[in-house]
Amino acid sequence: MTTTLGRAESPVHAPVVPARLSLTPKTALAGQLDGAWWPRSRDLETELPALAAALEAPWGRITRVTVNPTRWPVVPHAVPVSGQVLHVGWFTEQDPHKLILLSYSVGRWDLLVVPPETGPAAAARLMAAAAIPGSVLTASVLMANEAAIGRGIRDAQRQESGWESEGGACMSPFGNPIDRGTLPLPGNGWR
Repeated sequence: MTTTLGRAESPVHAPVVPARLSLTPKTALAGQLDGAWWPRSRDLETELPALAAALEAPWGRITRVTVNPTRWPVVPHAVPVSGQVLHVGWFTEQDPHKLILLSYSVGRWDLLVVPPETGPAAAARLMAAAAIPGSVLTASVLMANEAAIGRGIRDAQRQESGWESEGGACMSPFGNPIDRGTLPLPGNGWR
């Protein structure tokens, strides 16, 4: 037996997962970015409907989006969003870490795109930095800064684990290493 779908029946769509956004508060201070977006994948057809839906209330209907194609494996020409079409363009000259959104009613917004594979702590730092009103930092500068911060955190963790694996530097007042087990317990019971 074969089943056919009539034209009146619409295909079943997966529910749209809310977009992860951090937007700059409305102020008179204009900056390089209007916030940040942390997509869950590099699939624009899947990710853009949630982004457009989240921005419709504060910014109006988004009509166009531009990206740098080096960060997206497939750049569709158009994405259906709530019965409308969102036109997608690409420019290799555009900052690869930025998404540009256009609306007929309000204008243009530039968002930092936090890579989907970014860890939650790094993503939170990037999203907060991109939403600072009047910031002069570009998307690429923020990403480079976060890479440096990430390296610093990893280096500090390595140094701490090295410190711990060597037994720490528990020294006597005379400069001689001593065993932690021989130290008297303080009032709270911690060594």
